[in-house]
Amino acid sequence: MRHYEIVLLIHPDQSEQVPAMLERYKGLVTAGGGVVHRVEDWGRRQLAYLIQKLAKAHYLCLNIECGKEVLAELETGFRFNDAVLRHLTVLKPKAEATPSVMMKTVEREESRKAPHPQEAAA
Repeated sequence: MRHYEIVLLIHPDQSEQVPAMLERYKGLVTAGGGVVHRVEDWGRRQLAYLIQKLAKAHYLCLNIECGKEVLAELETGFRFNDAVLRHLTVLKPKAEATPSVMMKTVEREESRKAPHPQEAAA
């Protein structure tokens, strides 16, 4: 089995369905004998250019290990799901389980937005 990194851009109006979509995709991988190494929800982010007249999208990143049949089934599901604006699958040499650079950036942005405990108590 090979290791893959999949990045999905989901329609921003479908953000509530993201957890259900993730469970369905993880279920497909595990049912096919694969392993899900990392799942990251990067949240809504600004797009570099408009896609279907949208300026923002909900980003997801999956690192999986699966066979080519399971990967083909996943990509077919992405292609026929109207909520998936774009998807990119990259072959990786080994499994990635540590947080990505993008996830670290997202966590840093969230910590800036969250009120500090000292400010909340004052």
